[in-house]
Amino acid sequence: MLGKLIKKIFGSRNDRLIKKMMLTVDKINALEEGIAALSDEALKGKTDDFRSRLESGEELDILLPEVFAVVREASKRVLDMRHFDVQLIGGMALHQGKIAEMKTGEGKTLVATLAVYLNALPGHGVHVVTVNDYLASRDAEWMGRLYDFLGLKTGVIVAGQDATEKQAAYACDIVYGTNNEFGFDYLRDNMAFRLEDKMQRDLHFAVVDEVDSILIDEARTPLVISGPADDAGDLYTQVNQLVPALTRQEKREEKAEGEDEYGAGDYNVDEEHKQIHLSEDGHQHVEDLLMDEGLLGEGESLYDATNLGLMHHVMASLRAHVLFHKDVDYIVQDQQIVIVDEFTGRTMPGRRWSEGLHQALEAKEGLQIQSENQTLASITFQNYFRLYKKLSGMTGTADTEAYEFQQIYGLEVLVIPTHQGMNRTDHGDLVYLTTEEKFQAIKDDVKDCQQRGQPVLVGTASIETSELLSGLLQKDGVKHEVLNAKQHEREAHIVAQAGAPGAITIATNMAGRGTDIVLGGSLDEELKGAGEISAEQESAIRDAWQQRHNLVLEKGGLHIIGTERHESRRVDNQLRGRSGRQGDVGSSRFYLSLNDNLMRIFASDRMSGLMQKLGMEEGEAIEHPWVTKAIENAQRKVEAQNFGIRKSLLEFDDVANDQRRVVYTRRNELMAADDVSDVVDVMRTDVLTHLINNFIPPGSLDEMWDVAGLEQAIEQDFAQPMPIQQWLDEDDNLHEETLRNKILDEVVNAYKDKETQAGSDVVRHFEKSVMLQVLDGSWKEHLAAMDYLRQGIHLRSYAQKNPKQEYKKESFEMFTDLLERIKHEVVGIISKVQVRAEEDVQAMEQRRTKQTPMSFRHADFNNPETTKIHDPDAEDAEDTGDHSPFVRQNKKVGRNHPCPCGSGKKYKQCHGKLS
Repeated sequence: MLGKLIKKIFGSRNDRLIKKMMLTVDKINALEEGIAALSDEALKGKTDDFRSRLESGEELDILLPEVFAVVREASKRVLDMRHFDVQLIGGMALHQGKIAEMKTGEGKTLVATLAVYLNALPGHGVHVVTVNDYLASRDAEWMGRLYDFLGLKTGVIVAGQDATEKQAAYACDIVYGTNNEFGFDYLRDNMAFRLEDKMQRDLHFAVVDEVDSILIDEARTPLVISGPADDAGDLYTQVNQLVPALTRQEKREEKAEGEDEYGAGDYNVDEEHKQIHLSEDGHQHVEDLLMDEGLLGEGESLYDATNLGLMHHVMASLRAHVLFHKDVDYIVQDQQIVIVDEFTGRTMPGRRWSEGLHQALEAKEGLQIQSENQTLASITFQNYFRLYKKLSGMTGTADTEAYEFQQIYGLEVLVIPTHQGMNRTDHGDLVYLTTEEKFQAIKDDVKDCQQRGQPVLVGTASIETSELLSGLLQKDGVKHEVLNAKQHEREAHIVAQAGAPGAITIATNMAGRGTDIVLGGSLDEELKGAGEISAEQESAIRDAWQQRHNLVLEKGGLHIIGTERHESRRVDNQLRGRSGRQGDVGSSRFYLSLNDNLMRIFASDRMSGLMQKLGMEEGEAIEHPWVTKAIENAQRKVEAQNFGIRKSLLEFDDVANDQRRVVYTRRNELMAADDVSDVVDVMRTDVLTHLINNFIPPGSLDEMWDVAGLEQAIEQDFAQPMPIQQWLDEDDNLHEETLRNKILDEVVNAYKDKETQAGSDVVRHFEKSVMLQVLDGSWKEHLAAMDYLRQGIHLRSYAQKNPKQEYKKESFEMFTDLLERIKHEVVGIISKVQVRAEEDVQAMEQRRTKQTPMSFRHADFNNPETTKIHDPDAEDAEDTGDHSPFVRQNKKVGRNHPCPCGSGKKYKQCHGKLS
């Protein structure tokens, strides 16, 4: 009560910040007349003036009022758009590193120009992050005219560009691109072989459009660059044929004491967490089926060490059959599984789920099975965007996630007032007993709106629902448009006409992303389609549009219908936000049934009983504050659960992030250095000292020395025979310390002889190449080991241990071992290999820099089924036409067989290790 009273007297923090910013707005408005009097040349010259003032020590905050006044005037002249006062407040929020929540249609794209131009003046580069390539290209071209007028260069990065184009784009003052491309380019830069191959500059300032979608929704799926790994596709097909024989356990409504929660069957499904668990009977049944198929030997278990791969295939196939549904989670297009993004409803061609799920789905749909992948580099969106020195964002819906933005990113959400008052009417939810009743009510509402000439946007959560509703409307002869992942190429046209009188548009939750629905239809689209016309014709088109616009306003504006509540309140608000833009009238209504996923999985089990007790009959709906409250509680429950997943992901990735920073810093230092011989000398001394300590313990007696073992070890590891016993026999003055120095001197002198023969430049080049190659290879193996550790670490909780603490401890030990292993491997290679000429080094360099096929994906550390891969080359891959099997010329050497080189070592410890 006290908090409410204080808020009533002094206003909320949001109100106080807005009030303070209005004082700056007054300063900007006071400058408008003077700035407007400048010529175009004088206005353009302001950029150089601002930059010289910055160099002389003036700060951006001092320049802000004048800079914003200049940008507003330039926008009036170039784009014919003048920033409203509330848009100036939005620009200030972005400059201060906050999130600006602005309703749909308030002009977020134009708002960004203020903060972007101001922060581009120091010359460090500004990144504007969008949700897709279309918006990146559109905004770069549209706003680029303004920046170009003011003397700044604008670049755009999209998937499929070559390195030269990207380097040129990143060199610009302002760079537009998607969150995926910025993240993947960061990882690619840290896999580059030369400094000149890197694309990005320092991460200085970023403005993230649709910040809730990028930093919240997509934050559950880390970015991963992967390469192909060996895998048997036939196994997926065989296991896929067995899965239909398994039966699902049903949850008991009431269970007696001692009874299991689930009834008879092979597996149960936890829909809340999207997990599948085999029962005891299920394990036995699966083993019997595998034995019948000859995939499991008699008496063997699924949990034998040699059969863990089989378990992986069984679970992947089960998830594919039970949790993933065609036309909801994916579609089949051109004989390929194409993922449908759960957040935007768009298809993602070229992306693949990992953990074998995509292969299991290909087997399920009878398609050709592609190979699996292994991780080469990885980072979460949280850790990528926290690399920026200053981060800001804008969206129409962020306030419900303000706590997470503050906790994870340190970003404050500022709700910006609308330019004109909100006139949309949000009706209460209508809840029906069955899905059929719900869709009948939606159909009646749509037909009523169409008869009255009111445009309707129906939001659905999946392609399946949109097509079901479309079929129902077609039966009744209701003309409508469907906008989902299957029709995404017509998106611009459909959205442009969605506000026309009586227009009915059914859309998945990607509806209108980045494009406003204009009442009466889009005038700009109509003028573009008319081509070259006279002034009279243009005037007639404008008059006709104005009449349609006024008609729609009379009928109540755009009516929003939601076919179900989404897991997040933000997505519902995004759908509602399509209506009521810029003070327009509008309305919204959500229709629900007890069979909706949210209601069925998360809402109270007593909801059905409550509605029946209220005396509801078939076809009736309930509209009650209690029901609405229960739905909101269910959504909060899901939001909290998803926040927990993202926070847990971040806590795990923070461990890898510290290691990633060390490796990437070391890598950049290596690439920047021309001479790494000092590093090699230190490594050699460390490795040799460690080796000698194993055979001559420090401070030990002569009788404890294993001289023969030391001679053998030095010859194996350094390819250098040393008569140590002979030295000791011939020289009585040799003791522990002098012997160590003599051995080290011999190794160093032998290396110097090699350097003299090959040439100093050749050896320096060779050392650098070896270090980069070993570092990259070891880091790749370390990432795979970390993946395996993370997948099984939760089992430590059964031993009353904290999985996160155990993960931190073990990953630190693994990383320490990695650094030691890198030293030993580098020293071993440069000591053994004979470098005769520059050609040898060039050949090694070519092998090292040879591009392996790479996939770019999102990989969920907690839920393998939500792992997505982006492969820009997938659509362009050519079929050579040669499908003949590969025939090995020589007999394959086993990993445990003697190496053919004659060293006496096993192949895996000799040339098998190096290759």
